[in-house]
Amino acid sequence: MALFSSVASAGTLPPIQPVPHVDLPRFMGTWYMIAAIPTVFERNAWNAVETYTLQPNGNVITTLCFNKGAADGPLKQIHSTAYVRPNTGSSVWGVQVFWPIKAQYVVAWLKPDYSEMIVARDARDYTWVFARTPTVTAADWASLRMQVAAMGYDTSELRQIPQLGAVGSGSTSHPQ
Repeated sequence: MALFSSVASAGTLPPIQPVPHVDLPRFMGTWYMIAAIPTVFERNAWNAVETYTLQPNGNVITTLCFNKGAADGPLKQIHSTAYVRPNTGSSVWGVQVFWPIKAQYVVAWLKPDYSEMIVARDARDYTWVFARTPTVTAADWASLRMQVAAMGYDTSELRQIPQLGAVGSGSTSHPQ
């Protein structure tokens, strides 16, 4: 996930408000990346899917899989460990992709049925919009985009992630 900040004005914005509580077992599983202000590693992602697996010690193993550059581009995987921060309702994590850096990961918006979510950072440099399905309705997309804007992000930098099928398959069974 995110590593470095590039938004100078983010320091003048209030911290991102996390959702009050995340039911971690319910949150686990597969999430499709619908849109992002991506890190350099995700910039050309297609068919991006992130999977969360709760460990017995309370940490979360995350795996981001995507095709690089095209629907049938090379398969890339990014593995990391998320450390749920105490006293945050399980909604604030430190995600470690590269030791010793733990990047901020805030579940800033979560649909009550756990079908859509937005992950944000105080720096307003990166954000990720996820859903349990490869696509969302136009109305849901408009609402998600407004949520991202309300958090203080420049939505002109928000990139919809093409979801054209199973990661690594190049299939076009789920056009967006």
